[in-house]
Amino acid sequence: MSVPAVIEEILSKHDIEFAVVEAHPSANLIGEARTTLLQDGKGKLQAIYSTGSILDVDALCRLTERELKACNPEDVEAICSKAKLERLPTVPMALGYDIIIDQELLNGSELKLDTGSEQSLVSISTEHFKQLTNGARAGAITVNEELLHQASLDDIDDIDEITSAVANFTQLRMKQRLEETLEFPPLPETAQRIIKLRVDPNADIKDLTDIVETDPALAAQVVSWAASPYYAAPGKIKSVHDAIVRVLGFDLVLNLSLGLALGKTLSLPKDNAKGFTPYWEQAVYAATAVEALVGAIPPKERPTMGMAYLSGLLHNFGYLILAEVFPPHFSNICRYQEANPFSNHCHIERHLLGVTREQLGAWLMRMWSMPEEVNTAIRFQNEADFEGEDSAYANLMFIAMRLLRKHGIGDAPSTPIPDTLFERLHLDREKAEEAIATMMESSAELNTMAANMAA
Repeated sequence: MSVPAVIEEILSKHDIEFAVVEAHPSANLIGEARTTLLQDGKGKLQAIYSTGSILDVDALCRLTERELKACNPEDVEAICSKAKLERLPTVPMALGYDIIIDQELLNGSELKLDTGSEQSLVSISTEHFKQLTNGARAGAITVNEELLHQASLDDIDDIDEITSAVANFTQLRMKQRLEETLEFPPLPETAQRIIKLRVDPNADIKDLTDIVETDPALAAQVVSWAASPYYAAPGKIKSVHDAIVRVLGFDLVLNLSLGLALGKTLSLPKDNAKGFTPYWEQAVYAATAVEALVGAIPPKERPTMGMAYLSGLLHNFGYLILAEVFPPHFSNICRYQEANPFSNHCHIERHLLGVTREQLGAWLMRMWSMPEEVNTAIRFQNEADFEGEDSAYANLMFIAMRLLRKHGIGDAPSTPIPDTLFERLHLDREKAEEAIATMMESSAELNTMAANMAA
């Protein structure tokens, strides 16, 4: 096991004693330090900070008196490629840029540092690390993620936190009910009709076809979905009825239509975090991934496929709410995500707003009287310990989004998935990973389906 040539040269040149440590990919081992490359009109700056922390971009800008933003992922990739590295290293001097250090990083006696290789880390003393930084400035530039994690898995306090976040944003005391203050649009008529149809024991294909066909845009998307090469349906799909009977089935079309109707209620934000999957693409992959995972669970233990699929389609709906309700803060959240690509977006949102997209999304779904399984999946999708009622849907979302992140899809943190989650769902880890890998072989078709939904 070796380290990249540029890293070995730096360590040898400065007489740094080091030990090589294997980086196990499945453990996402990146050492005790993270790094982000930022830039402004004065040039680039490399921030090196503690793993388990969020880089506080605002604090960094105040400390340096600069207007820094994270470099584009494409630029970072080009820089790494030029240095013959696979990713940004946390070994100082490797890239040749000015450095700023998180002071918390210097508290221990030893550090394991990312070499820019996916296979190896190096372990050096903190004193040797300081030597490599060449007197770089240190300061309080992070927030501990543990302080931002909501320990409670009970959503009873969500409404208070949402209200508080809105009050802080508007600088006004809340005197009206939250839904009146936020002025969200009512549940779309098409969605209302589909929800009623869902609970009607006598509903049939004609009823669903009639609802979908009253919305020409929705009908076109359902037909194009069924006609996608992903389903490889024989012959031409000419109508919604064809899509239901020949390809998708009643349950899938019902949930797909509901997800599309709700997703179109709020506009896609003009701003977004660069380097992350677009909204509809993530929705399509999430829904398809959850569907694949349910299929890998023994039949007697499977949660309802339709509810799981709908949860996947709507899992990131709170993202649209953030953009709608908190525009300036939403842009700041995007900048923080760019600067903290390894971090849980929930922690970033809690730091900046005091409320997360999952809380907002679940609250609005509940206000719209959506199925409780979907509300639960949205609210607790990032909580590995959640074991409440309907927890299977939230647990499936947790697994699906982290397996997708391994393939470069979504913005879930790249963290290990506990064995207990697989056990709770009666889902074999290897079968789950195989199901997602097989799904990713159809990425071209899924991307086309997502593009049609975003149109």
